[in-house]
Amino acid sequence: MATAYDIIIRPVITERAMSGAADKKYVFEVAKDAGKIEIKKAVEEIFGVKVASVNTLIVPGKEKRLGAGRPGMTKEWKKADVQLTADSKTIEFFEGMV
Repeated sequence: MATAYDIIIRPVITERAMSGAADKKYVFEVAKDAGKIEIKKAVEEIFGVKVASVNTLIVPGKEKRLGAGRPGMTKEWKKADVQLTADSKTIEFFEGMV
């Protein structure tokens, strides 16, 4: 059985992801085999918050050059958009980044 730290790989810190932090919306890179219920439980366990909803999507890999014109691909990964409940506290990790 995977632990919560195996499911949540890292937070996604981009300008678009940080704009949702004011509305208690956060973005994480998660394990590809993790389901929405597992992601919800992992976020609640790690950060001590209440999760209202989880949306997931697979981000496809991009084609990149590797050296002298050799084609290659970046890895595809799974992204989770997490919406916290209105009465939940915010995640302190994201404070001060906006």
